[in-house]
Amino acid sequence: MTQSPVKAITFDFWRTLFYSGVNAKERRIARAESLAQTLDIPLDQAKDAMKFQERSFLRIHVEEQRTLLPADAIPFIESTLDCSIPPDIARLLAAIFSETILAHPPAPVEGALDAVRAAAQHVPVGLISDTGISPGVPLTQLLERHGFMKHLTHLTFSDHVGVAKPQAAMYHHAAHGLGVAPAELLHIGDLEPTDIAGALNVGARAALFAGDNDRFAGSTKAHYTFGHWSEFVKTLPDILGRAAPQ
Repeated sequence: MTQSPVKAITFDFWRTLFYSGVNAKERRIARAESLAQTLDIPLDQAKDAMKFQERSFLRIHVEEQRTLLPADAIPFIESTLDCSIPPDIARLLAAIFSETILAHPPAPVEGALDAVRAAAQHVPVGLISDTGISPGVPLTQLLERHGFMKHLTHLTFSDHVGVAKPQAAMYHHAAHGLGVAPAELLHIGDLEPTDIAGALNVGARAALFAGDNDRFAGSTKAHYTFGHWSEFVKTLPDILGRAAPQ
């Protein structure tokens, strides 16, 4: 059976368009400091509570394939500290957790903007991204800050959809927003169990970006593997079945 041509391209956010490690430590410290100051508790206790929250978010993300929101961090913090946080303070903390990424932002992956710009010259381009303590709203602000939004037609964030990759709903949401069938998507991301598996499961094409995470480079089932975005730009005409510009 002949596969549908690629009529839209989607990108992952973390470790695909943006480096996850840049300022990650600073974000963790800032959230813990805010928690300590807001609740008037020792910093070490706040750090322990945030570590438990982070581990819990990851476990639920992996095991249940769903995304928690910043407000969902509060019960885990209460459990660690054996306390009850008033609703108004809980809302304040959730807002702080969400917006910390804007004060300590990640950096775009080298060549990522060029890749998105190149793709958008030919087909509609979107984003399919899982979120966590940093939800879709501040991530959208970072995309705008670094010039990506002018090239993106549609954004699919897991905190908006209600499930996480590799759930099919993420890819159907993106395809609908881009005006194509799921099988007409090419999705590019760094994680085999989520980005690649999810795309393949809905009949889309998949590309592994290994420029910031090469863990799956030797075993991927993706149709393409790119170690740098310049490789994608060079391969793009072949992916789309079009001649390169002269």
